[in-house]
Amino acid sequence: MRKILILFFIVGLNASVIKVAVAANVSYAMPELIKTFHKIYPGIKVQVLLGSSGKLTTQIREGAPFEVFLSANMKYPKYLYKEKMTITKPVVYAKGSLALLSSRKKDFSKGIMLLREKYINKIAIANPKTAPYGKAAVEALKKASLYKKVKSKLVYAQSVSQAVAYSIVAADIGFVAKSSLYSKKMLKYKKGVNWIEVNQKLYTPIKQGIVLLKNSSKQAKEFYDFILSKNAKKIFKDFGYKVS
Repeated sequence: MRKILILFFIVGLNASVIKVAVAANVSYAMPELIKTFHKIYPGIKVQVLLGSSGKLTTQIREGAPFEVFLSANMKYPKYLYKEKMTITKPVVYAKGSLALLSSRKKDFSKGIMLLREKYINKIAIANPKTAPYGKAAVEALKKASLYKKVKSKLVYAQSVSQAVAYSIVAADIGFVAKSSLYSKKMLKYKKGVNWIEVNQKLYTPIKQGIVLLKNSSKQAKEFYDFILSKNAKKIFKDFGYKVS
């Protein structure tokens, strides 16, 4: 089974280990989330695999030993719940937002209509078939009556985190998770200069869902409860998510 991105480890030599599947857009907030969780539960080690929600769901379905799944939308947790592969119903832990990002200064006063400009030749986007943020980006383009005009410019990334890299290096601009812009390494990119939030009226709200998977441990339940706690909600808010 092919691994998708990277693993974070937060410590304790004799710690219990829990395995968590996490949507790529949450990668920017995850170190802070794990750091705070570890302060509360120093005896629990968290092992994280990042990737697109669709691919992580496939791995779970094929028997990957994850205990908790943080998806970028509710579709995949609902599917796993329907297939009786979870022990909790899908719950929204945060709502994500789309942003347009460029490493170079752009005239963002035009909003999403900027994508019509002739000097925009490549537009990065997460794969809409497996990444909820990619699906939301396509929806936004269609509602703005831009999809047919810019379809040939689209450069597809495997996940929304890869779309960030493409936006900076390989494309003129790209659709990214707003949360990515709050990580320390991204703070050099300024709102209104390098990025702008996509009008939320153009796409369905990105409700991100969490489930506790079958055969999960007591320690995994502690992490699940933490993600839904006030401490975690504050962190999600700090990274540009909307929480209730």
